[in-house]
Amino acid sequence: MNSKEMTALAIQALEEKKAEDIQVIDISEISAIADYFIIANGTNRSQIQAIADNVEEKLGRAGTQFKQMEGYDTANWILIDFLDIIVHIFDRENRTFYNLERIWRDGKQVPLSVFEDL
Repeated sequence: MNSKEMTALAIQALEEKKAEDIQVIDISEISAIADYFIIANGTNRSQIQAIADNVEEKLGRAGTQFKQMEGYDTANWILIDFLDIIVHIFDRENRTFYNLERIWRDGKQVPLSVFEDL
């Protein structure tokens, strides 16, 4: 599975659990850590953990190699590293505070529609 297909599957998993404001940033040309950052937020700790669980389960079932997850217990920022993609799930307050879209503005914002038919 390539990184674009992984991203499509992650978006699907996020949407299934009603994640808000899903954004994808292509960082492949500016960083070696991954091809895509996927950023979303939830409304409360339980939802954020459920979103993370669904992403991990969907990508795992598809055979995607999982490297690590951080922040699950506090659930104000959960990072899930799948090597080629990194999924960030925030609560609203921390998403605004850390503003990864601004920090990684040299990357390319990718419309979700690009991943719809994969």
